[in-house]
Amino acid sequence: MCGMPSAESTQASVHEPEPVRPTHEDEVAAAGSELIGGPLGRRALLGASWWTPVRVIALVAIGMFALGLVQKAPCYNGAWFFGASSQYTHACYSDIPHLYQGRGFADGLVPYFDKLPGDMQYLEYPVLTGVFMEVASWLTPGSGSIQDQEQWYWMVNAGMLMVCASVIAVCVTRTHARRPWDGLLVALAPAAALTATINWDLLAVALTAAAMLMWSRGRSLAFGVLLGLATAAKLYPFLILGPLLVLCWRAGKWREFGAALGGAIIAWVVVNGPVMLFAFEGWSKFYTFSQERGVDFGSFWLIMAQNSDNPLSTDTVNTLATLLMLVCCAGVAVLALTAPRRPRFAQLAFLIVAAFILTNKVYSPQYVLWLVPLAVLARPKWRDFLIWQVCEVAYFLGIWMYLAYTTSGDAHKGLPTDGYHWAIGLHLLGTLYLCVVVVRDIFMPERDPVRRSGDDDPSGGVLDGAQDVFALGPAARPARHAAAQFDGPQVEWGRRDAPGGSL
Repeated sequence: MCGMPSAESTQASVHEPEPVRPTHEDEVAAAGSELIGGPLGRRALLGASWWTPVRVIALVAIGMFALGLVQKAPCYNGAWFFGASSQYTHACYSDIPHLYQGRGFADGLVPYFDKLPGDMQYLEYPVLTGVFMEVASWLTPGSGSIQDQEQWYWMVNAGMLMVCASVIAVCVTRTHARRPWDGLLVALAPAAALTATINWDLLAVALTAAAMLMWSRGRSLAFGVLLGLATAAKLYPFLILGPLLVLCWRAGKWREFGAALGGAIIAWVVVNGPVMLFAFEGWSKFYTFSQERGVDFGSFWLIMAQNSDNPLSTDTVNTLATLLMLVCCAGVAVLALTAPRRPRFAQLAFLIVAAFILTNKVYSPQYVLWLVPLAVLARPKWRDFLIWQVCEVAYFLGIWMYLAYTTSGDAHKGLPTDGYHWAIGLHLLGTLYLCVVVVRDIFMPERDPVRRSGDDDPSGGVLDGAQDVFALGPAARPARHAAAQFDGPQVEWGRRDAPGGSL
């Protein structure tokens, strides 16, 4: 009698979807699990102890972040302050300590309102990032030498950014309810650990990850508010609204999109409005700086410029980059409307941000942080993720070795220009590779790890399992799929009784 399951437990097991175990479906994850005892057993009790996936992944994320801090130790102890190239040869450069004095925080100047000495008259960051920087300066002790203050400022920012890194890992873990262990990809991403404290990008990434979680829970307004805040911290998150518009068009979810758009606009205006009204020149510096900035590190535009006797002007590059991005936007829209099954939200969100990174005139190494959570939600496959990460780590090393070469005078310590171009090429190829496999998953849903396990669009919120009301091309014909034969459950639009129980 004791061994018989109760009616309540039986009913719960029927309606509660079984979590996906990556060590069972991913050969790389299974091989890696041998380091901690091997793949999870069939009879393992999940969620029966304090060590839930969310807690484990949050702790792993904090641990990796801490390793990233250790990697910056040579700079903290002197390379930021002494020697022109040592912060590059040690690959531990960070904007944070340099901008403490360079942007007036050491002197108590108010961002956007007070003019700065030197060429940069105002802080060149979006308002919410400026607020983040200002709060960190309030928490920084004002006593001691300027070097002591800059070290403290970096440590205070590191603590705040560590919270952001934990939020990102937790949000990704909870976005795909049946795939919590995918969050380990975020927590263990080596490029993320190396670039986390170069700049303040983690703030916008955390807000975007939280927004994606809210959308997956069907909370359209909360998604919009968080995305608006993310856009007030960094420009790229607003791009995600484009794919969402087309997906909601295909599914007929106009009310939900309207709530998301309204929430984003209101949140952005609440943050930016006061500064825009009372310090417009300082507020607009981020936008004018972005427009006037020339071709810079990490872009294919730089390779073209450094191999040309007559490089393109900044205005021409701005125009061409904008046109290329618009072409990519049109391509994503066509993909969303013509794919045999409506693409998952995370897939298109990843593609549009990746397109912006690939076509932009500058690629700072910390921009990889923008893609990490979206890549995990779009293509939770260890092999592909690690291939991309290897390329990004190579670029991380390449840019610092190149800067070491250019700042070491006749010693020429580091990577010459041609070598740096190869590093840029690796970054571009790695990102393109991930884009290609995501596009393949869209056209061949049976190759998509998420859909192979029986889900439809777990990050899609109201789009998950929804029927199409508008589509183009073959997608407009019912019951047509990219391929019918594969070793996993088929998922039909709008059905909640598909094999696997997740719909």
